Amino acid sequence: MSTIRVDQEDLFYSLSGKSGAPVLVLSNSLGTSHSMWSPQEALGGHFQLLRYDTRGHGQSSKPTGPYSLAQLGQDVLNLLDHLGIRQAAFCGISMGGLIGQWLGIHAPERFTHLILANTAARIGTEQGWRDRAATVRAQGMRPVAEGAESRWFTPEYIQANAETVAPLLQALHGADAEGYASCCDALAVADLREDIRNIEAPALVVAGRHDPVTTPADADFMADRIPRSTRIDLPASHLSNIEAAASFNEALIAFLGSNRRGQTPYGV
Repeated sequence: MSTIRVDQEDLFYSLSGKSGAPVLVLSNSLGTSHSMWSPQEALGGHFQLLRYDTRGHGQSSKPTGPYSLAQLGQDVLNLLDHLGIRQAAFCGISMGGLIGQWLGIHAPERFTHLILANTAARIGTEQGWRDRAATVRAQGMRPVAEGAESRWFTPEYIQANAETVAPLLQALHGADAEGYASCCDALAVADLREDIRNIEAPALVVAGRHDPVTTPADADFMADRIPRSTRIDLPASHLSNIEAAASFNEALIAFLGSNRRGQTPYGV
């Protein structure tokens, strides 16, 4: 695990998996870190897995915001440039999925495939994000963390998997309030509903059937507008890569294996 320094900010990342294999970038959701992708370590036999902490999160820098979606997307491009990775596949969940859409629109030559999981072209409302940012800056992470469990997972999963849920909630309680709020600022004004028609890469749009945050209807909207999209539902709430890990991994392997974009291999 390493860091790169760009424009006075550190970006923490981990590159693991099968040497010489295609690179798959994994982008975390709001309030988590690269460690949320632990269930996807099984994909390391097929890909090089490039996990990173979005700015404001984990071990990456947490500069005072507001941040922008373009800034979060440029961080990914800077990371790829630093590692000499010309092309990669990209998988993002929730906020990470919105970053993936931005990258597909603004840097199409860098991404062979997009997996857009539990996300939307417009997540929530501007006022909702402004209010959440203000709450976190004034009161810290406790008000957000207290409601996260029921947003992230179904009741059945929570009851049966306390050992998985508890560390995620603990990390959210301890997250940097300014970094979290600054990402809320980015989400407040991020609206790609008109632009996603311009995404050229094959896209796998993943929804959780029980997701109250980014609903199956949001996934339908994206799939209807992204030209080369495939749409699936998983039996999960918002963090489907964790709650339905086996199905999530199988879907990624099938999608990435059957949707080669052109004849050029992607990777380092």
